Amino acid sequence: MDLGSNEVFPGWRRDRGDASLTDVHRSIPVARSGSFWRRAFAFIGPGYLVAVGYMDPGNWATSLAGGSRFGYTLLVVALISNIMAIVLQSLCARLAIGSGRDLAQACRDAFPRPVAWVLWLMAEIAIIATDIAEVIGTAIGLNLLFGIPLEIGVIITALDVFLILYLQRLGFRWVEALVITLLGVIAVCFAVQIALADPNWGEVIRGFAPTTEIVTNPEMLYLALGILGATVMPHNLYLHSGIVQTRAYGETLPEKREALKFATIDSTVALMFALLINASILILAAATFHAAGNTTVAEIGEAHNLLSPLLGLAIAPTLFGIALLCCGINSTVTATLAGQIVMEGFLKIRLAPWLRRLITRAIAIVPAAGVTIWFGEQGTGQLLILTQVVLSLQLSFAVFPLVMFTADKKKMGALAAPLWLVIFASVIAVVIAALNVKLLIDFGGTLL
Repeated sequence: MDLGSNEVFPGWRRDRGDASLTDVHRSIPVARSGSFWRRAFAFIGPGYLVAVGYMDPGNWATSLAGGSRFGYTLLVVALISNIMAIVLQSLCARLAIGSGRDLAQACRDAFPRPVAWVLWLMAEIAIIATDIAEVIGTAIGLNLLFGIPLEIGVIITALDVFLILYLQRLGFRWVEALVITLLGVIAVCFAVQIALADPNWGEVIRGFAPTTEIVTNPEMLYLALGILGATVMPHNLYLHSGIVQTRAYGETLPEKREALKFATIDSTVALMFALLINASILILAAATFHAAGNTTVAEIGEAHNLLSPLLGLAIAPTLFGIALLCCGINSTVTATLAGQIVMEGFLKIRLAPWLRRLITRAIAIVPAAGVTIWFGEQGTGQLLILTQVVLSLQLSFAVFPLVMFTADKKKMGALAAPLWLVIFASVIAVVIAALNVKLLIDFGGTLL
């Protein structure tokens, strides 16, 4: 297991030190020969852990609101968001494989200590905000399925820390297997619900085509910005740059090039799957709520309660609750892994995995439990929206360094991003920053 950095590019100021996620670093073997599919199979997994962040409970509210209010029109926004995500996540894999560092380690090396500390704080706030959304989503799922009060459900979510620890002891492939299995359950749940809803497929296809109405209609623009702003999550950039290195892909340039190719294929296919889920949520909302004239549905619990009378079958809300619970469990797995990467990468503080995850979860549970106890379900909906705004504020602090590092030939060597990719990624970074500033301004306006 490689725990040190064997190759030092002149663009980095110091050796990497300990590898990212040292307990599972290079722990998954990669076939050096054999068919394309046999070699590619070793890289299947990290992309699906990343894809989880693009369909977390925080995204459900924006997709439900968009579908119920404007039908299928905002599907194109989900598509554009997904293209942005594919490009940025490919850069994460490039950084990890090309430099042997995760994004947190790269930031610690490249920036003065005060700047690195600020970036660390921003990343931690983003992870806590993400974790709050996952805790609330899981608690709502438990409430919808089993009638467990939200306050107790929030506390129960702490137990998944021990599930993650147990699976990682068995091997990182077990963590990936859990996530992929739950993603399969989510896909089946939505496939059945959409079949029951019987959407207008002609309108669905037209929904993926751009329209000027999205820009000219202020209400539609606000929801579109919400979908865009909440899609690309800061913790995913740190996460992907760490978990890609669980593969033992070798140190030669040809081996790294092949690893980058397979890792990019993995994340691209997985994110297309995430688009399928996000689009399904919006299509379901459009085919049931919008078609029935319920154009103000935004609360997850409200959507669950309305599904049964609209679709005429009791199984529909149950499937909705199962999908939500699976999303919440999956998202907590990836958020806690990202927390470990961020703390170790920025601060070089190594804690036992169970302790690091317990600390992260405790910080998230305190505000989540407080809001659910004090305000009930309505308060959790407001807190979900707030976490998305907080994530929007943090995003550029991860995106701009990522684009800078992968464009730097001194830091990346032969695997530096080509000019066309740098330009494309730079445009995405600027657009995301501008959209998130607009989202924050709008959110501030609602508070005044």
